[in-house]
Amino acid sequence: MAEKQMKKLAKDTAIYGVSSILGKFMNWMLTPIYTFYLATTADNGIVTNLYAWTSILLVVLTYGMETGYFRFANKQKEDAPKVYGNTLISVGVTSILFAVLCLYFSTSIANFLQYPTHPEYISMLGIIVALDAFSSIPFAYLRFVNRPIKFATLKFVYILLNIFFNLFFLIACPWLMKVAPSLVNWFFDPNYGVGYVLVSNFIATIIQTLILMRYVFDAEFTLDIKLLKSILRYSFPLLILGIAGIANQNLDKIVFPYLRPGDQGKAELGIYGVTSKLSMVMMMFTQAFRYAYEPFIFSQSKDKNSLTVYADAMKFFIIFSLVIFLGMVLYVDIFKYVFQKNFWVGFNILPLILMSFVFQGIYFNLSLWYKLTDRTIFGAWFSVLGTVIIVMGNVLLVPTFSYVGAAWAAFTCYFVIMIVSYYFGQKYMPVKYDLKSIGLYVFVALALFAASFLVQTKYPVVNLAYKTLLFAIYIILMIKRDFPLKSIPLVNKFFTK
Repeated sequence: MAEKQMKKLAKDTAIYGVSSILGKFMNWMLTPIYTFYLATTADNGIVTNLYAWTSILLVVLTYGMETGYFRFANKQKEDAPKVYGNTLISVGVTSILFAVLCLYFSTSIANFLQYPTHPEYISMLGIIVALDAFSSIPFAYLRFVNRPIKFATLKFVYILLNIFFNLFFLIACPWLMKVAPSLVNWFFDPNYGVGYVLVSNFIATIIQTLILMRYVFDAEFTLDIKLLKSILRYSFPLLILGIAGIANQNLDKIVFPYLRPGDQGKAELGIYGVTSKLSMVMMMFTQAFRYAYEPFIFSQSKDKNSLTVYADAMKFFIIFSLVIFLGMVLYVDIFKYVFQKNFWVGFNILPLILMSFVFQGIYFNLSLWYKLTDRTIFGAWFSVLGTVIIVMGNVLLVPTFSYVGAAWAAFTCYFVIMIVSYYFGQKYMPVKYDLKSIGLYVFVALALFAASFLVQTKYPVVNLAYKTLLFAIYIILMIKRDFPLKSIPLVNKFFTK
């Protein structure tokens, strides 16, 4: 039974990964484009800063209602349409209020964020965040009714739209201004740069929201104050957890311009932001796993084998996370060529950022104990602890060490809250994780990473071959211990007697 459940989790993770990993990889490729087609390194810093704010605001506007919806829809399955409707009403009202406030106070907010000449940035971002927050609930509905292919398709459509409009405004329009200016000069400003990144996002978000409206009407829009209060009471600690959690990912990019002021600070933030984007392959995997894992843990909570399933999920998550870690750090000399050379200087912190994401993914896996035992306040406290660490780390380290200090602060933050969550989890909901196997994989991965520095020749082909050998050692270990070839679909027919 446990094996069957793990296969279902793996299948759903793979399907969600089509949109989250493959799709976001395409969206991720916009980062190299920005390094080449935005005017300066500082422009990339502006994009990094604005989208860091966007990430935090999106968590505020969803205030844990996705998880609250899963909890109450599974708890009262006969009332699931009503739970869906009340969740939509709540998030919809707060999203509208937020958008109105951003439009009304756009100039004041732009001055505070040090973009006084572009209040329209705030107006566009306000609408984008509001629509994304509202759309998160229909997307949660698709996950609840087990429609991963539909979910993946809609996410993929949005990504394609965003990419298309970015390419149109940043590459096609400047080219047309040279060869046929009359076609575009009536709407295109070649000096607007960063603004077109936001315009592209704005258009794609509106189209995505319109498509999702078809699923909004599957809800039962009967306002139930008692039910809504129960959902909010459950979700509120998750809001604190979510704010602190996303702040741990983005707060360094928000406070960076204040700790390293001026154009030089924006340029350094641009380098840090691009390096973080390079490491987003790890975050893409974690997010794909999260989309499948969160509804999975609630649906399996009553199964007698659930603790074994959770332990297996943790082990396999760590194994594949370390595959990504090694793949990124061993082949960074290849990946760097898709970015403009001015950004290469920041890639020395890539291992730190990748390991931070590994710790973050483990922490998410550990979060099942306080979600299933309704002790979500613990998650809030853990994330607040992480926020304190990352704020103190940035304040102490960034003024002197720039983005290197920011990377160390993030690393420390996620390591500490991972350890603390594991400690309390074993007290309130003990899960027998396979620490021996996990420890072996971690040790081997770090040893191979360290060994990659032992051979540094002037011949790139030799260096690449050596690092490929190291990577192969880890893959062989995986196959020998946990993934025999005869158990892999399509491949197994070549290894059966």
